[in-house]
Amino acid sequence: MKPPSDDSRLSPNGETPPVAWQSLLHGSPGGIAVPAMGAHLCGQGGEDGVQFSVWAPDAHGVEVCLFEPGAPVEQHRLPLQPAGDGVWAAFVPGVGAGQLYGLRASGPWLPEAGHRFNPAHLLLDPWALALVGDTGRLALQTGHACNDPLHPGQAWSEHQPDPHDNAAQMPRCVVVDAQAELVAGLTMAPRPAIDGDRVVIYEAHVKALTRLHPGVPEHQRGTYAALADPAVVRHLQRLGITTVCLLPVHQHISERHLIQRGLSNHWGYNTLNAFAPEPGYAAVTGGHGPAGAIEAAAVRAEFRHMVDALHRAGIEVVLDVVFNHTAESDLDGPTLSWRGLGQTHWYALGEHGVPHNFSGTGNSLAISEPRVQQWVMDSLRWWVLAFGVDGFRFDLAVSLGRDAALGHAFNPRSALLSAMSHDPVLRNVRLIAEPWDVGPDGYHLGGFEAGWLEWNDRFRDSVRAFWLGHHGTRGELATRVCASANLFNQRGRLPTASVNMVTAHDGFNLADLTAYQHKHNTANGENNRDGHGHNLSANGGMEGATDDPAVLHRRGQWRRALLATLFCAQGTPQLLAGDELGHSQQGNNNCYCQDNTTTWIDWANADTGLADFVTRLSALRRRHPGLRHARWFGGGGTPPDIAWLDTDGQPMRSEVWQARDRHTLTALVTVGEGGAPPTERLLLIWHADHGRCRLQLPPGEWGVLLDSARALVAMPGEITDTVNGELPLHEASVWVLVQGLHAPGVTPPGPP
Repeated sequence: MKPPSDDSRLSPNGETPPVAWQSLLHGSPGGIAVPAMGAHLCGQGGEDGVQFSVWAPDAHGVEVCLFEPGAPVEQHRLPLQPAGDGVWAAFVPGVGAGQLYGLRASGPWLPEAGHRFNPAHLLLDPWALALVGDTGRLALQTGHACNDPLHPGQAWSEHQPDPHDNAAQMPRCVVVDAQAELVAGLTMAPRPAIDGDRVVIYEAHVKALTRLHPGVPEHQRGTYAALADPAVVRHLQRLGITTVCLLPVHQHISERHLIQRGLSNHWGYNTLNAFAPEPGYAAVTGGHGPAGAIEAAAVRAEFRHMVDALHRAGIEVVLDVVFNHTAESDLDGPTLSWRGLGQTHWYALGEHGVPHNFSGTGNSLAISEPRVQQWVMDSLRWWVLAFGVDGFRFDLAVSLGRDAALGHAFNPRSALLSAMSHDPVLRNVRLIAEPWDVGPDGYHLGGFEAGWLEWNDRFRDSVRAFWLGHHGTRGELATRVCASANLFNQRGRLPTASVNMVTAHDGFNLADLTAYQHKHNTANGENNRDGHGHNLSANGGMEGATDDPAVLHRRGQWRRALLATLFCAQGTPQLLAGDELGHSQQGNNNCYCQDNTTTWIDWANADTGLADFVTRLSALRRRHPGLRHARWFGGGGTPPDIAWLDTDGQPMRSEVWQARDRHTLTALVTVGEGGAPPTERLLLIWHADHGRCRLQLPPGEWGVLLDSARALVAMPGEITDTVNGELPLHEASVWVLVQGLHAPGVTPPGPP
């Protein structure tokens, strides 16, 4: 999506916010900018204080507990009053920003009906704008009595409430001056304006990307500050990255099975708080939870500085967010917030009081519930307005469209998905769906509405199959490099809706995709049972690390061909951080729990030649509109926008598209920039056959822009090879040839 020219939180002179944004910021606390729920500064009856609002519709009573810093128990416990629609509220005079608090909710304990209230256990406010305190072992804070939370054995229906007060083991919520946070958001550099066809996404983990970067000061490595460091920013700019997509930065915790194994949730798909940045990535706290409100504010400031620095470098920031489930796991898991305030409304319940599990992690949020939708929308708006982020990638996004009125079937026009598309704050940010979950009928690639981008795993699998010997066909490859028109060319969607990827955080990275035939996940502690077994990978003749020059040569060819296919395809390319550097994870294709050198990018041993190749590929894509055509190819016109040729130079015949013994495909592309008349034509060649062949070229002399086998990518002004007549193809390679339309001897081709 192309942001409109006025999509900025600052005027062109950087001084006064546009009127539309002012109206959002200066409304009532219940307006669109400040969440109506939670704890907010306000005045009442001539006194300043805090309005607490908590949604707990099945509770018999809700109390807010006020804490002094460092105190193990609350100083005051104040009852909230019913305010209608399941909300409990009260104005508390005399308290202000920085006040620490928690919640307690009383009500029925009826596990078979889904009710699990326990006022002995302190709860976190789902709308809290900050948390302080240690969260390392929160997964063990069960609301039910359990002798060993690491090894639960009791049937869920037999659970009884734990009578012990756990306040000393729980973090505290912080009252935050929301208006001041929004004003801080306005001081940031505005979002860069980037046309959809020029977007290049870089999927990265804050810590893994920067933890070993030699150009970053030691005390900042692995943090938001490191991502803002000029050394890291320069690397992104050299690669031509326009959009950094960060793995989850919402504050999160580790699951009990990881605590048991001495591991941690490195990826972060286990959200504890949807409004605050993860403090483990903050230099100001040394990677620890903030000790108080001042440190929590410093974490927020460091995150803003990161976004601001990237904006000033022309780079967007997109967050990977998790709203399909929470950190409370299954019913043997902890009671931290949502479950203790009313499981029957916060979670989509199945039979016998057990939440549905469309996420595979133990619970699924009740997305059809209006208050849950409000919580999601408030969080998204908060990150845009208070932190300046430019979009979101939604983990297991099908779960966000599961409609309770349709038996939890996926509805692309569900209330929440539609609200995101039309909300005045969110409608111009990038919305990216992971178009599946693990529930019934959970795969919906191409099923989202116009305006949404989607991860395209069909591109990933088809491109891997074509290059790595898994029976990929030319017809399948042609479909994928043309933005999977069979899936996305509907309902007014554009080619950019297809987020193309060869690798992602989940699965093999590029180095391992071409070095391992099988996964090697023993370090995860699950006897290599975890992680996907269908990787469409190849090892080049030897499993894992090797010094064999023939194997290394073959792997290098594959890697460059895979990268070239990604950057020379219609759609939106997404590069996994570290792939450009040749980083290996030693064959682990499920590194969610590996917060160590397995995932920390090895800058010291980076493949600088491969990084330079990616830099040049990205520049080539920017220069030539035929490599990033923003409209659907039709194959018509004179000359046609695209024509498919066989090795003999003749149009592809229908009967050979799906032949499994032919792996050379050629496309002649003739398009201009933004719909303008074309000035050149490109010949794209994907040659995965190991045998030699001679490709008949269209008439005239052709300049070589790309030959991935030789790692050759021509830059502007460089002298390139020229060929005419026939092109000998020896090794697996992607070629891009160019010819000016008015070059001597050129006869524009007619329709195939």
